[in-house]
Order: sequence, then C-alpha cells, then structure tokens
Amino acid sequence: MGITKSEALKAVDRERGPVCEASDKIWDQPETAFQEFHSTDILCELLEKEGFKVERNLAGIATAFSGTYGFGKPVVGILGEFDALSGLSQESQSLKKIAMEDGAPGHGCGHNLLGTGSVAAAVAVKEYLEKNQKEGTVVFFGCPGEEGGSGKSFMARDGVFDQLDFAVTWHPGDKNMVSVGSSLANYQIIYRFYGQASHAAACPELGRSALDAVELMNTGVQYLREHIIQEARIHYAITNTGGYSPNVVQPYSEVLYLIRAPKNSQVKEIYERVNDIARGAALMTGTKMELQFVKACSNLVDNTVMEEVMQKNLEEIEREPYTAEEIEFAGKIGETFGGNHVDIQDILVRYEKSRKAAVEKFLAPHADDVINDFIVPLMDTEECMKGSTDVGDVSWVCPTAQINAVTEAAGTPGHSWQMVSQGKSSIAHKGMQFAGKVMAGTVIDMLEKPELIEEAKKELRRRVGTEGYIPPIPEGIRPMAINPKK
Repeated sequence: MGITKSEALKAVDRERGPVCEASDKIWDQPETAFQEFHSTDILCELLEKEGFKVERNLAGIATAFSGTYGFGKPVVGILGEFDALSGLSQESQSLKKIAMEDGAPGHGCGHNLLGTGSVAAAVAVKEYLEKNQKEGTVVFFGCPGEEGGSGKSFMARDGVFDQLDFAVTWHPGDKNMVSVGSSLANYQIIYRFYGQASHAAACPELGRSALDAVELMNTGVQYLREHIIQEARIHYAITNTGGYSPNVVQPYSEVLYLIRAPKNSQVKEIYERVNDIARGAALMTGTKMELQFVKACSNLVDNTVMEEVMQKNLEEIEREPYTAEEIEFAGKIGETFGGNHVDIQDILVRYEKSRKAAVEKFLAPHADDVINDFIVPLMDTEECMKGSTDVGDVSWVCPTAQINAVTEAAGTPGHSWQMVSQGKSSIAHKGMQFAGKVMAGTVIDMLEKPELIEEAKKELRRRVGTEGYIPPIPEGIRPMAINPKK
C-alpha cells in the first residue's frame, strides 16, 4: 500500500527533533568556507541514520559530500549549505550585539538551517520512494563554501551534478517566496605586489613600495567604475599592507577583489580590465605583480516550469502559526535595526503592470507585520538580484529552482548579528520545517508528472543555448579557505 504526498511530508514533522538539534549544533560551532568539518560530520551522521548512502570528498573537497537513496531515474538533487561568515559571533536570541567570542564566525546567512532543512526534504522524498516502491533516486548534496568560496561551482565544474534531472534548494530569509530571476556572476582574485624594502628616511630611493602599488591599483579601479555597466559591482579588501613600520618601505602587499556582473562574459571582460590596472600599478611603482584566481560562480538560470510547481506547494502546504511570544520577540529585535517593515515597492517592481495593483492590494495589510506570515505571489519579471550564489552553476547543469522561507523577523538585514541571534529560535525552526515540506512537495509533484521534468529540461536548453554550461573556474584552480584554521 503506497502513501500520498501529504503522508510523505509527515516525515518532516516526525524528524523535527533530530533535524532541529542538528541545526542548533551547527549554529553552536560555526565554520567558514571549506573548514566545515564538524558540520559535515553532523549532517553525514544524520543522513546515515536515515538510511542514505553517504559519499564524502566529492570533487576532492574534504567537506563536500552526498547522501543517496533509491535507484534508477529520475535523479533529483537537494542542495544544502552549512558554512558561516567570519566575524559574526553572536549570542543566541539576544536583543543586543554580544559576541560569544570576539572575531569568531557566526551564521549570519542562516546556513545552519539551510543544510538541515534540505536533509528534512530529502527524508520526506525517501519516504515517498520507499513506501511506494517507486523508481527514482534522491541525492542530498552537502555543498561547502558558498560564502566566498563557491563550492558548488567547483563541484559543477568537476561533473558532480551531471547525473541530475533537476534540483531544488532554499534559503532562510524574511519572506515566503519562490526565487525568480537571475543573480550576479562573479570572480574573486588575489593580487599580490612584490617590492623592495629600504629605510624610508635614509634611503627611500632604494625602495619600491608594494603598498603604493595596491593603493594605485585601487585608485585605478575607482576610475574604472564610471566606465562599466551599471549593474556591475567591484569590491575589495586590503588583506596585507606590508607591516606596521611606517619608516620601512613596504616590500609586500596584497588585495582581494570580488568582481560581479549579470553575465559570466561581462565579469570576464571587467576582470581583464582590472588585470590591466594591476599591471599598470606595478609598472608605476617598479614592483612585480602576480594574481591568483580564487573562485567564480555563474549567474542563475531561471526555470519557470519548476517555479510554478514550487509556488503551488508554497501556497498549499500549511504553515505553523506564530505564538504571542514569537511575535513579541520579532518586534523587539526589529527595533534594533530600525523597525520591522515589508518593502512593498521593492517587491512590486518584479510584477507586470497588469498585476501590480492586485499584488499591492494583497501586500498592503502586511506592511507593518513583525513576521511576514504570508506567501508572496509568484513574480513575473526576471530581474537580476543584487547578490551572487553558486546555485547558479547548478542551474546551468540541470533545471533548478529555490524558495525563500521565513526564519526571522521582517526586515532583518542579511549578514548581520540580528540574523545570527535568531538562528536557533523557534521562528527559525518553523521556517526550516516549512521549507523542507515545500521542497519535498515540489520534488514529489515532479516525480508524479514526468512530463514536467521534460518541460523543465526543454526550458533549460532554450535558456542556456547550444554551448550549454561553460565552467567559469579554470581547470587546475582548487578551492581555498580565505580564513584557514591555524
């Protein structure tokens, strides 16, 4: 006797305890890109207990892994992340900025929830396949280093996702919505300058300042900004100034650059122009420049077929109500960043003119909600979001769709101490559970209607063109931890 989709989704509720416990343990010991050994162990143990076959060291990355259940086609991927951000240590459920350990990392993007919520979805899909004795394979992918490392991009380059017929994922946030539109592709590069030390007062003419080279490079890039496309972004951090002695001409200095634009080809063009500026800075200062390509990620490829299935599940699957205590907490933490609010105008730009009035009427009563307990209507336009994600590389390989689910107070800034503070809250747990059900429901709908999978694949082929996926990370480049453990 088989089971229905709604019965399969009960597995998410059944496993709530272990899943929430795993999420909290990952929050308790945050780890940055490609250093997530503790988090990897927690998730692999959870998968093994649920009957998944775990494989570690995917694409030669120590913290990349998979958990597989089932047999045959179709093969569906469920993507999970678990890395933290440096410098965001914060006490749990505090209304003040209080670091647990100065300078330590913290889960300011909710990836402790992301990975475990995706495991919950995989468990529900496993339940569906197992109880219905249905052909199909579900694979949970543990994807490290999303923050500044683009782990999925390395995995995609090395063929990890080539077997997939489609993939789903999610992200914690302050709205329940399907993610529609593209993202910014990016490159990350280290520029190193080598000069000549000398006494800055007695014999400055013998010195060649590497720090001057970095400063001149940065100035050159500032002038470049006026002559690149409006949507592009160039960020940098000086990671080595050459020492603490102003009476020494600095012989070494380095700067880390992150270049973003809507398309891979646009990033590449800007990257080549930045390289020219770096070479010019070296010529001007008599220093030597070398660069190290760190990582890259592609822009997202939309898939409207899958997005419509996800929206249907968002709207149909029941959400847990919020308690008075949760609403009170959300309101108080909102006061720490200027008050809770829904930016209705920011949402409205994503709809065709014919729908704007109806959507605005729907959103208006929620403008002052301290928790956004509603479903954002499916967006029409395919604007490029302001950030980047390595999910983009997966979306070039197979049809991919994702949602955001409410895990925090309305208006919570991303990458903030307030987001870290809420990462173990009951609000966060409820959103994680809801996301797990929506992802699993989407997968099951796709499995029950194979024609949807074929339609999604046709859409992908149309969008990516005949060339298909061209990895933005060159062969031979390996993942690196920007903040390696000592």
